[in-house]
This record gives sequence, structure tokens and C-alpha cells, in this order.
Amino acid sequence: MPVTDIAYARSFSFYLERLFQARPQRLEELALHQHLPFDLAQMQAFANWDALIEPDALMPVLRHLRQAVMARLICRDLAGHAPLEEVVSTISTLAEFAVQRGLIAARHALAPFGEAIGEESGEAQELIVIAMGKLGGKELNVSSDIDLIFVYPEDGDTNGARSLSNHEYFTRLGKQLIRIISEPGPDGLVFRVDMRLRPYGDSGPLVMSFAALENYLLTQGREWERYAWIKARALSGDAAALWDLVRPFVYRKYLDYGAYGAMRELHAQIRREVARRDMAANIKLGPGGIREVEFIAQVFQLIRGGREKSLQLRGTRATLKQLKALHLMEDGAIDELQQAYAFLRKLEHHLQYTDDQQTQTLPSSDEACASLAHSMGFNDWHAFMNALNLERRHVTRHFEQVFFLPTEDTQVHPLADLWRDILEPASHSAERLAALGYTEAEAVARQLAAIASSQRYLQMPERSQRKFNALIPPLIEVASHQAGPDATLIRILALLEAISRRASYLALLSEYPQTLQRLATLCSASAWVSAYLTRHPILLDELLDARVLYATPDWPQLAVQLESQLAACEGDAEGKMDALRHFQHAQVFRLVAQDIAGMWTLEALSDELSRLADLVLAATLRHAWLDIAKAHTATPRFAIVGYGKLGGKELGYASDLDIIFLYDDTHPDAPELYARLARKMSTWLTSTTSAGVLYDIDLRLRPNGQSGLLVSTVSAFASYQRQQAWVWEHQALTRARFVAGDAEIGEAFDRIRCDVLMQARDLAVLKQEVVDMRQRMLETHPARDDDIKHARGGIIDAEFIIQALILGHAHALPALTANTGTIALLAVAAEAGLIDPALARKAQDAYRHYRRLQHAARLNDKGGVPLSAELLSDYQAVRTLWQAVFGQSI
Repeated sequence: MPVTDIAYARSFSFYLERLFQARPQRLEELALHQHLPFDLAQMQAFANWDALIEPDALMPVLRHLRQAVMARLICRDLAGHAPLEEVVSTISTLAEFAVQRGLIAARHALAPFGEAIGEESGEAQELIVIAMGKLGGKELNVSSDIDLIFVYPEDGDTNGARSLSNHEYFTRLGKQLIRIISEPGPDGLVFRVDMRLRPYGDSGPLVMSFAALENYLLTQGREWERYAWIKARALSGDAAALWDLVRPFVYRKYLDYGAYGAMRELHAQIRREVARRDMAANIKLGPGGIREVEFIAQVFQLIRGGREKSLQLRGTRATLKQLKALHLMEDGAIDELQQAYAFLRKLEHHLQYTDDQQTQTLPSSDEACASLAHSMGFNDWHAFMNALNLERRHVTRHFEQVFFLPTEDTQVHPLADLWRDILEPASHSAERLAALGYTEAEAVARQLAAIASSQRYLQMPERSQRKFNALIPPLIEVASHQAGPDATLIRILALLEAISRRASYLALLSEYPQTLQRLATLCSASAWVSAYLTRHPILLDELLDARVLYATPDWPQLAVQLESQLAACEGDAEGKMDALRHFQHAQVFRLVAQDIAGMWTLEALSDELSRLADLVLAATLRHAWLDIAKAHTATPRFAIVGYGKLGGKELGYASDLDIIFLYDDTHPDAPELYARLARKMSTWLTSTTSAGVLYDIDLRLRPNGQSGLLVSTVSAFASYQRQQAWVWEHQALTRARFVAGDAEIGEAFDRIRCDVLMQARDLAVLKQEVVDMRQRMLETHPARDDDIKHARGGIIDAEFIIQALILGHAHALPALTANTGTIALLAVAAEAGLIDPALARKAQDAYRHYRRLQHAARLNDKGGVPLSAELLSDYQAVRTLWQAVFGQSI
């Protein structure tokens, strides 16, 4: 860095000029080291700190250190050599270093009192200095105050010759630390210290125990304090215990859309204060300023940070980066916010370099304006202001898109009086509903009246009731435009009643009115979807962004996302179980929305649902193993095999998973460990937690069924299949595949499966055993024509036909062992001349029709399907093929 850079910095900064005149050695130091960032190692080498344990000896040297740091930062930044990251991290590191050295000296000053001892633990206590604000986020500005809070773990007394209560000891320690850092001297101060963010503010005690802090947060913590505590970071003491105490206050377990209102109110207060004090030129608090960028990042953290632990960050830029990774805002919006934030923070620093004052206000004199513009890289003030205004407009636009939505300042909805007067005898609500297109208007009106008079509604908090009242009229309107408006509205009302005690979900629908149309569309199309939403209202969040809702699943990327969420719950088995459920429910909901939108064929949808199950099973296996004590290997020699709909990749939305567990491990503890793993996996998959159920599983297809071992070795499984298995178990094997776990075991299973399926069998005996098995099934599930699964000529008969063909002919036609599904295998059999091609085509068409009817019935929670000439014709086609294969009529 040339000498001219120092000269330019001196001409720009009055502070720097005064410093060099008063302390020429600072100029000499700068000339030698200006090419290097001022990192922690250089701060540690600046003086013999261990000799400076007396507060009065330490204080001037800390001030000299700050002068050296500031001189180098100003020169490097103005010369364009210090990016924003270097500036904010250097000044934040200086603040942390000053606090830590100050604590050592403060403790030395109080040495006669000994150590503070906890009355419960009997252990020495340490003051926890909590950095708040930009220091907490490691984004401190160069002339900033530092916001601190002092906390200690336990009450008790000190053990010195002169005893104090722990509270009094830490109060004195805190005062000493503040004096060391902030008391002005001949060389100024290190940092001004602001303690007003502590509980009760200026009127509260300077220090507080864990117990007192927890009580305060539980009983008196306000919404704006949640916002402030996002950035809290311990600079000393037990950081983990502190965060365990604070985290539940900051981050709610569920999505917290109520944060919008609280932060909007806080911002409105700031805006009013800005207007009152004519602070439009303030680049921090004014429109489009730094604070608005921070608010955007932090409202997403408050809403989602409890569920999405990757958002539990302290820095604004890191949070914006994560919002982009999670697709919570448009990539372009995040890029503009990052650019604006960097521009505004650079400008903030240049304003403060002038006179080392904590200012964010643009200058007024022509000379100062020209100098500032030049420092920012512009030829004149006009060009600079154009660039600044562009960045501020970007921030304002994105801020208003996040915070100021169409629900605000809008006219009263035209149907508001219909809901308001629903209990009035002369309200004519039924007539108005009929005019909107409701065919059962009287019944709908009675349902609305029942809600309005219910104890649940009447006992809602006032704010929740206002949101509820505001939602009903637009929901009546959007439902009226759907096919089947009566059923649609009734389904939505059931959901609304279910979430009425959760103000956050009401806030979500209020804040994002565009979700109402998507909600109505889904509830109109499927009773199953509306019931699924009612059970899992957290999925309402999926309605917010159509880009994500209707995006084709990227399973490798989703696997990485799930792994990240599970890793964030390390050591918390219940947290992992909930994370698995939230993930699986969200993906199912996205798929059903895409299904209703016509994006998938039924076969492709089943493939996607099967991929989802595979992914979830693999993650469950991996993390359940991590929870096994005394595991002898990091990677289990263990695999999951899927049967039935999972094995055949024909899963539906509510399908059970038919699975078995195999292992191949000679370690003496292997049988016990893998049995524990299997039990743990069963628990993780099937237990009902606060997030619901993951999957129902069926383990009865394992060797020897319910009386058999929960897990089998590969060799035992092979022996059983070859020597003891019943024909029906070989039928099941036709639709089995390796799903998750050890790939070598998966390959071994594939070999065993093919070997078993390709055994030569007596065809006549085989066919009779298959027919007998079908007859036994009919004894427990009688055939009905409206039950397409069990009807004669229905799904099971079609599957039994292809299974018999596989077992009877795979030894001569290995292509039949491919697990490609009933429709594809019928084609293979027809091409080989095993069945008549015309009969095969009719059976294929019938099977496709059955799957579509079954899928539609499940989407609308119907137990049976309507009979039609087409369906009866399909039944007959499959019966004809049955007779051709088995030589027996149905």
C-alpha cells in the first residue's frame, strides 16, 4: 500500500489526523504494517498482556491498541484493500479481546473476595458476558457502542477472606469491566458500553442469575427482546448452558407467523421516531436503511428458526445467505439485499471514519458531501446519491413485500356483514350463500352459525378472533368459485377451527392472502388433503411459495437438506423423529398438490412416493444407528428390504410399508445390536409424536412371520427362502427390492431373490397352491364389486396371475424376475407366448384403471368405488385371463 493511501486517509479523517499528530508512533506502525489485516494474533502480540493485570495498567494499553487497529482499518478500507468482512470482523475481534483482557484485570482487582461459589453445585462460578446487537453477530461497526448483558449461573457466596454474595461480587466485577473498557482517558476509550438491553433495562440489576433470567423471559420477555436475543453470543463463561436457557424464548417450536405483527409494530415505532426527529438522512434507521435489511433477515429467523435450526444464526449476511439456500426468498431479492447491505455498511463506516463518532447520518456541508462521495468511489455527490437511493429503494421494496401485505389498509370485505350477522334471524345468510353458488346453503349457514356460537370461538383471545373474523369472508368467497363449494367450505372451516387456538397459523393465512386460493383448490379436490392439513397444519407453510410447492423433487438435494436438519438435532432423538416427520409430511403435501395440478401420471407419482420412502428409511437407519450405545462399527452391516407396494414402487399417500431387516456381520454382538436397531427403527417410524406419525410398517413378511426373529442374517434368509418358505412367501418375493442400508447386502438379497424365483416348479401344483391361497384370502376379505382390491377380477387377482407366471416360468424366462411392476411383466409374459397378447392388453388396461380408481377413492376418503360398465368389463377381462392361466373360472 503506497504512502499516498495514508495521505489520502489523513485528508479524509479528522480523527486520523489528530491521532498521528498526538501519537506519531501510530503513523510509524501503520507505515510498516498497513499491507496486513489486523488479526487476533497481532492484537495478542501488541503488548505483554499477562503483565497488565492491574486495571489502571491495562486501560491505556487497550486504548493504544484500539488506535492502532482503527488507523490501519481506516487506511485499508479507504484504499479499497479491506472488504466489509475484514472491517466488521476486525473491530468485533478487538471488542472481544478487550472484554476478555478486561475480565482478567477486573477479577484481579476483586481477588480479596475469592471466587464466587454456587450454592447448589458447590462449583466456581464465572461471569457470562453476553454480546448483543452487531457485536453478537460479529458485524460491529467501527465507532459503535457494544451492547452487553451480564449473567451468572448460580447464587451463593464468594470464598475469600472477605465474603460477598455472588450477586454483589458479579455486580462489582461488571462495573470494573465497564470502567476498563469505556472510561475516557487521555487516549479516549476502547468502546462505549450500553447495558440497556438487559432485563428491565436501566432500572434492572446490572447482573442476573440464570434462574432470574429464565423467570424474566418466561413471564415478562417482550417480542422486541426476542428480536434482540437472536444475536446474543457469550464472550465468556458457560455459553452452552446460556443458550439452552435462551433458545426456547427466541425460537418457537412451531412456525411463528405472529412475529410479523410484532416486528411490524417495532418498525412502525422506529419510523415514527425517524419522522419526528427528521432522520430521513439516517442510513441505519431511515427508509431503506440497514435496520430494514436486518428486520427482513430476523423475521424469517423468528418465524422459522425453531424448526429450521440452520437459521439460528447471528450475522445478517449469513442469515440472508441461508434464506437463499432454503429458497425462502427469490434469489434476485437476496442478491439485491446483500449488495445494499454491503453498500450501506461501507457507507456507515466511512461516515464514522471522519471523526470517530457513532453516526449514520449523511453530512450537510458541500465539502463533506464531496469528500464522502469520493471515498465511496464516485466522482460527485449527485452520482453517489443516485447509487445510494437505488440501493435504498431495493431495500424498501423487499421490506414492504415481506412486511406490508395486501391485508393491510384494505377495504372491508363485501361478505364481512354475512359473517358478522350470521347469528341474526333476519340476516338472510342462506339466501346470500345460495346466490354465491352454494347448493346446500341452509346447511352451510348453520355450520357458520355453529362456529360463531361455539365456546372455542367465543374464548379466543381478541387478537386471534380478529384474524379469524377477517379470514371467514374471503374464504366464503374463494370456496364459492370451486367445484363443490359446500364441501370445500365445510372442509376449510374444519381446518380453521382446528387451528383457531394457534394464533400463528391464523397469522399465516392473514399475512399471506394468496394462500387462501391454493387452500381452497386443494380442499375442493380432495377430502384426504383437507384432513391431512387439519392433522398437520404446519403444512400451511407449504402454500406460501408456488415455486417450491410445484417444483419437481430433487431427491439428492432433499437428502442433503434432511441430513442437515437431522444433524442439527444431534443428541436429541425426539427432535430427529420430529424432523423426519416434518420433512416427510412436507414432501407428501407437495406431491399431492402437484398431483391435483395434473403434473404426474399415477405410475410416476407412485415412483416419487417410493423414492421419498426410500430416502426417509435410509436417513432413519443412519440416525437410529447413531443412537445405539456401544455400536461396534460406524456403518452398520444392515439393510432394509421392501415388499408389497413399497417393493413394487406402487406406494400411495397413506400406504403402509412392508419391510424386513437383514444383516451380515460376524461380530459377536451383532445379533443383539441389530435387533435393537430394528426395534429402534420401528419406534422411530411408527410412534406418534407432536409432529404425528411417519409411516405405519408391517414386519410380518420376515422369515417365520410374527414368530420369527425381527432381523435375519443374509444366510438364514437364503436358507429359509430355499427350504422353508411357503409359496405365498415366494409370491411376495416377486415384489421385493433392496431399499436402504448396506449395498453389498442389497446385492446379496437380489441374488437370493432371483435364485428363488427361478427355481423350477411343478406348474400344476404351483397353480393350485396360488388358487388355494387366493381362496383363503377371500375368507377374511370377501369379494365386493365396489372394492377393486378384493373384487374377483380386481387388483389382487391381476397380481396373483403375474406372480404365478413368474414362479412358474422364470427359470426359463429370467426377464420375469425384473421388479418392473404388474403392467410391464404382463407384457413380458405376452411377448414370450405365456399368455394371449390381447388378453394381456385388456388386463393391463384394467389394472391401470383400478389404480386410478383406487387413487381417486383414497384422495376423497371413500371406502369403495362407483360401479360402471367399464369397471365390470375390466373385472371380466381379468377373470378371463385368470381362467386362461389357472384353468379355473372365477
